[in-house]
Amino acid sequence: MDTLRKILVPTAAMAIFLLLWELVVYLNGWPNYKMASPSDLIPAYQKYWSLFLTMGWQTLWRTVLGLVLAIIVGTALGMVMGFSRLMRDALYPLLVGFNAIPKATVVPILALLFIGQHDLNTVLMAFMISFFPIAVSVSIGLSTLEPEYRDILRSLGASQAQIFWKIALPKTLPEFFGALKVAVTLAFIGTNLVEIVSPHGRGLGALFDSGKTNSDYPLMFAVLIALGFLGIVLYYLVVALEKTFAGWAERNPG
Repeated sequence: MDTLRKILVPTAAMAIFLLLWELVVYLNGWPNYKMASPSDLIPAYQKYWSLFLTMGWQTLWRTVLGLVLAIIVGTALGMVMGFSRLMRDALYPLLVGFNAIPKATVVPILALLFIGQHDLNTVLMAFMISFFPIAVSVSIGLSTLEPEYRDILRSLGASQAQIFWKIALPKTLPEFFGALKVAVTLAFIGTNLVEIVSPHGRGLGALFDSGKTNSDYPLMFAVLIALGFLGIVLYYLVVALEKTFAGWAERNPG
């Protein structure tokens, strides 16, 4: 019953959202070159379905690869800052400053540094925009580990590695997966920034740019919905992993 509820409630919410969107467009009498409605998107998907499959896959694999890099680097940085106050004081200002830079301004720099390396540029941007919340969450989780646990384990002869695997890592998992849910959406933003700002004819961002160039507004909105769908799929994949590895931390208030 609980599984059925978790499927039906989000589905109903999305259906209500689409109905309200359709209603708003209808009541205002907006033409599809001003605001496309959900019913306008169906012909766009039917006409360009092969492009959606091809370019959707291009966006997805670059996003996932950038996200994997963000998990590796973000976790490593978080561990360094979590276990060392000195490194935390040194790295936090750098990370905050880097994260405050608008990533759209970084795209031309990457394009100049790696001329013609479109896949590399896209993966790097997805990585750069999504590793920050992971690093911060792991750092906070490790730095707030109760010192009593460390003292007890050290008195029993446990090494730093054993303390990490037995106590620190399980404690950090809820924060890690919470940050990963945020990083998933950020990674898609990074991917599409490169696909739109530095166009190379690949990915859903290029399809969106094509719709803008040709004033095909239903296609543009169809791309946005496709991106949202991919983001939801990755989000629920993270949720499934969270239930597997950190299900013990889940609370059901009712």
